[in-house]
Amino acid sequence: MGLLSWIIIGGLAGWLSTKIITPKKRKGCFSGIILGIVGAIVGGFVMSLIGGRGVTGFNLYSLFVATLGAVILIWLARQFGD
Repeated sequence: MGLLSWIIIGGLAGWLSTKIITPKKRKGCFSGIILGIVGAIVGGFVMSLIGGRGVTGFNLYSLFVATLGAVILIWLARQFGD
């Protein structure tokens, strides 16, 4: 995927993840994009562990994987004090 695609998917995934599980501290737009991009990496890793595929391009499945990873990151941050 290109850089612009990663930014768009990351931004959407970061925003969706904060709607699913609210972080303790509000972050800015840039933090949401970074959360989504790192979430895509984490989500891809988790999906590969259970036999699925990671981020496959600019599509809904990739958005799902990135959002899943971002939700996991927010949950971990809440467990360890955010």
